[in-house]
Amino acid sequence: MQQIDIGKLEKAIGYKFSDEKILIQALTHSSYANELKAKKQNAVCNERLEFLGDSVLSIVVSEFLFSKFGELPEGELTQRRAALVRSQALASYAKKINLGDYLYLGRGEEKCNGRQKRSNLEDAFEALLAAMYLDAGVRGLDVIRKFLIPIVSEELEQNYSPINNDAKTELQQLIQQAEGDFLEYVTVKESGPDHDKVFEVEARLNTNIIGKGVGKSKREAEQNAAREALALFGEVE
Repeated sequence: MQQIDIGKLEKAIGYKFSDEKILIQALTHSSYANELKAKKQNAVCNERLEFLGDSVLSIVVSEFLFSKFGELPEGELTQRRAALVRSQALASYAKKINLGDYLYLGRGEEKCNGRQKRSNLEDAFEALLAAMYLDAGVRGLDVIRKFLIPIVSEELEQNYSPINNDAKTELQQLIQQAEGDFLEYVTVKESGPDHDKVFEVEARLNTNIIGKGVGKSKREAEQNAAREALALFGEVE
């Protein structure tokens, strides 16, 4: 296994793990896990932790915004949350703690500058949150709040503008003006190897395609599909 200074990462996040194995899992990209499995060695990638981390992230950010902006309606809270949990923001949070330096990557992913790839940083950051949450047990949410709230507060102050809303939220608000309309995002194609996936998504209004998007993650592809739909409706250039 690659040699990584776990103690340095723990210092960066302000939390020391009781179970180092779960931290290793959070840092293990599927490309590395697959290489070890090919050598008949046990390895678990961070995808399951990423799933849990997404929910932990959402609840802590939602709680933070709900408390901070007691006067804002649901729609504006949703816009701020979307800005704080979008792919670009998550990659930025990961870079603040140099998370890419600690990832376990396969040789191919390493050669493709995988330590700086947005999708890898985003996924690893969510997996790290899940690992911290699980390792801390009953203190899980408190640990995440202590680590995460200063980071998202800085993002909110420096990079959030209500004028530049999240495209999916803008499109949803537009669609809600007409009763009975149904908006959904459908992944129509996945291509590329596991370590470098490309997703194609369609935005559909009552089964009619109103936008198409491509991205390195489903989130990015959905945002691009929403932007194309907004352009179709004349909301953006």
